[in-house]
Formats: sequence, C-alpha cells, structure tokens
Amino acid sequence: MLDLNASPSSGLVGRDLRHVWHPCSQMKDYESFLPLEVIGASGSYLHLAEGRKLIDAVSSWWCKTLGHGHPRLRAALSQQMDRFEHVILANTTNELIVSLSERLAALAPGLNRVIYAGDGSTAVEVAAKLALHAKQIEGRSNAISFMALENGYHGETALTLALGDLGLYSEAYRSLMPQVHFLRGLPYVDSVSHPLWTDCSEVWPQLEKQLEEKASRLCAIIVEPILQGAGGMRIYSADFLRRLRAWTKAQGITLIADEILSGFGRTGTMLACEHAGIIPDIVCLSKGLTAGWLPMSAVLVSEAMYGQFYADYGQGRDFLHSNTYAGNALAAAVALEALNIFQDERILAQVRVNGPRLVSGMRHVAETTGRLQHLRAIGAVVAADLQGAGTGNGQRAGFRVFQEAVKRGALLRNLGDTVYWLLPLNVGANVIEDLEAITIEAIKAALDS
Repeated sequence: MLDLNASPSSGLVGRDLRHVWHPCSQMKDYESFLPLEVIGASGSYLHLAEGRKLIDAVSSWWCKTLGHGHPRLRAALSQQMDRFEHVILANTTNELIVSLSERLAALAPGLNRVIYAGDGSTAVEVAAKLALHAKQIEGRSNAISFMALENGYHGETALTLALGDLGLYSEAYRSLMPQVHFLRGLPYVDSVSHPLWTDCSEVWPQLEKQLEEKASRLCAIIVEPILQGAGGMRIYSADFLRRLRAWTKAQGITLIADEILSGFGRTGTMLACEHAGIIPDIVCLSKGLTAGWLPMSAVLVSEAMYGQFYADYGQGRDFLHSNTYAGNALAAAVALEALNIFQDERILAQVRVNGPRLVSGMRHVAETTGRLQHLRAIGAVVAADLQGAGTGNGQRAGFRVFQEAVKRGALLRNLGDTVYWLLPLNVGANVIEDLEAITIEAIKAALDS
C-alpha cells in the first residue's frame, strides 16, 4: 500500500507543495495526504509515477465522459493543431464552429442560437445576464430576482455561488452575492421507478405556493435538471420538472437548465431535460462538451430570446458578453468529434448496460459493509450515504474512505459522506467490479478498524 505519510521534502510533490494551491482543498490536508503524481491516463485509469494505476471513479470532476486518451479525440485535436489553434470568434467564423453549433442546436429543438464561453460558471453567468437583460428589454424592470432549487450548485463566481444552496462553498462570500430565492421541499426520488418520478401531484401545491409568492419579481429560475451534483448526487422527479416548465412558461419567467453535469449522456439521455420531455429557455453546457479534453462551454438560447436582442446598435439591446477563448478551435474540434463518437460507439446504449451494473455493485457494497443508506441511481450515476459510527458531525468519514480507496487503487473523491461512482460512460464491466471491491475494502478500513 502507498505510504501517505512519506516526507514531501524533495521531488515533484515537494515542489508542488511549495507553490501549488490545489482546487477545492484545505491545503493542510496535504501534509498527510500527499498529491498523487500522474504521468499518464488511459480509459478509466490514471497512471502514477510510482507505477500504480487508479480507477478514475469521478471522471476527473465529471467531465471524462469518454474516458482518458480516446484515440479519435486525440486525432481530432492533432489535425486541428495543424490548421490553426485559436482565432477571435468576434467577426470571424470557421467550419468547425458552425458545424458544432448546428449539432448542439439539434440537441434541444427550438434552442438554435449558441453562445460560447470558457467554463461552466461563465456559461451560467451568461444565462443569468441574458435572462435579466431580456426582461429589461420587455419593459419588466421589476423582474430582477432569481430563484434556484434547494441543494443546487451552479459554479464558483460570485453570481453562480449565489445561485447555489451550498453554504460550504459560498458562506464566506455572502457580502458579494445578490439575494436568491430557493424552492424547498423538492420531490426527491431514488430512481425512475419511484412513484414521485412520474407523478408529484401530492407535493406540487406547496411548491407552487412558494413560486406564486415570488412570481411578480422573478426574472428566471435555474435548475440542475433531474440530477443535482455537488449537493449530494440527488435525483428529483421528472414530473416536477414538467410542471415547473409549464408554470414558468405561463408566467413568462425564464427557465435556465444547467446541464453542465447532467448533459451528454450522464443520466442516460443526451440532455437530462429529455426525461421530462421539456425544452427550457436556456441550456448551459460544459464538462462533457469536449469529453473533458479542453475547457469550453456553450449556452443554447431560443430564437425568441435571440430576437429580443436583434436591433440597431446602441438601442440597449446589445448583448456584449465576451470571453477571449470563446469558440476555441481546438476545443471545437474535439467537441465535434466527441458528438460523433457518441453516435458511432452507441454511448447511450452502453449507459443502459452499465447502469444496472453500477446499481448492483453499490447495492453489494451496502449489503457487505452495512455502512450505506439511501442508495440512488440514474443513468451512469449511483450514490449512497455513509451511516453509523464515525460518520456525520464533522468526522469526515467520506474523506477517510477516499484516502483508503486511493491506497487500494481508486480515486473515489466523495462528496462529504456521500459515496458515489461517476465513471466514464464507456467503462468496462471489469472496472466496475474492481471499484466495487475497492469501495468495500475502503469503507471497512476507514470506519470499522
């Protein structure tokens, strides 16, 4: 097993700890849980300098939909590098960006205008700015408030933190953030077989009451459709999303779907909104857009909203958001090829096969360890919560399980006490079996020793 207490005084890890501030980390943890030196990656695995390999159980923060090092994506990137790497997208065009925009527009019929940005947080900022500006154009100057869902997460900028409901990430920055209303009492489910999945009529009245109380000043409502990621891999009713879409449309309130995690097959459909049979007003995409190869995000917008901004310059209807690398050609080449791979390699069909394997595996972990509760799953995501002695109350059970899993061969970076598997969509059955065994061993070592 790896000695996580080895001295980092020299070598690459020592240099790292003298200069690198790692994301989403308390750096003091690195005194005992050292950074892992990665020298390669392939398929569902990270390859370490010490000669071991780790299962990438979280798809490197949920973006590696097609695993690491897919040869067709490498070829697409290489071929585009021989043409040009990046040019300003303002006032220029190219075959790649036009073809990609056509393909993205086809994902959500009616949302046929595409704005490009650099990352998921920026995409959400674009969507929020569009929604607010559009209401000003409509003459609804009182419609300045946003609503989001309990347990939601939408990014790390001041505005996107405000749209999230996770104080762990946002509380210290409260003074920077606008007030956002949160819809509470969501109809959560454990799978698409739960009765609330298709009919949430018993809870809709109390949700509608909350909506009505804020309706007069609402500009937009933002949701992570069906699957809430950072909030604990929670799944909610498709019927709720259908009803919310109908309500927002009737009220003239913009519905923004943050598909940054849930898009590109993660829930079993290309977009999670498909589970509810809806088309929102705006869709935000990132992560799986380039299958995790390069930073890129896209915002899909309706023709009607596009028309609101179409006017002579200087009339207050100019949407002047810009990002230096918007529409980056290298990222666009990879994104376009990733969409081709989804079709050619029947990735959604692989999700339908792997989904039951993931559920069966996590259920076996729960039964063997007796340490998991609230098992839930959709598409290629399965999660459960640690329970019993040593969990809760700041005991960092999930972090301890994470450390034990790394020793045994898996990067199982849990969300608090929530253990989840979010592997590449084309993962092999043998990897799932290995991850199951590692998770059992890690939980036992962390909580039962």
